Amino acid sequence: MHKRVMDPVASGVSAEDLILATEQMVRFVRRSATTGGLSTAASATLSRLSREGPLRLTELARAEGVSQPNMTQLVTRMERAGLVRRTADHTDGRGVLVEATDPGVEVFRRRRAERAAALEELVAELAEPEQRAVLIALPALARAIEDRQARS
Repeated sequence: MHKRVMDPVASGVSAEDLILATEQMVRFVRRSATTGGLSTAASATLSRLSREGPLRLTELARAEGVSQPNMTQLVTRMERAGLVRRTADHTDGRGVLVEATDPGVEVFRRRRAERAAALEELVAELAEPEQRAVLIALPALARAIEDRQARS
């Protein structure tokens, strides 16, 4: 069912080359987002909360791949900065939800716009056939990731 598309011999590009290129692109785009002066972990957490809505601290830690104590510290720093707030979980009186505040959502939106502009500038530097290839390949990879997550 799954056919191998990446043929290093035919394309002259290995999976290692693709990983290096992806890492460079991600670093470039991440560095372009400066609003709020957030760490990578804070930016990812704010992004998740802005997209998905309130989450329990344990769910947030699991989703971001960090320990609950580390997430608690991060949320505390973000709460002091006014980016998130903790609220009672109405479905479980003992539980606490973390949600992005309006200023937090605004920081998320501005950072996303900064990253989008950086990627747009980068793609604009490519030849037209390369631009078309990027516009096809990146959404295709995103769909493959979503499909994989839906199956697991």
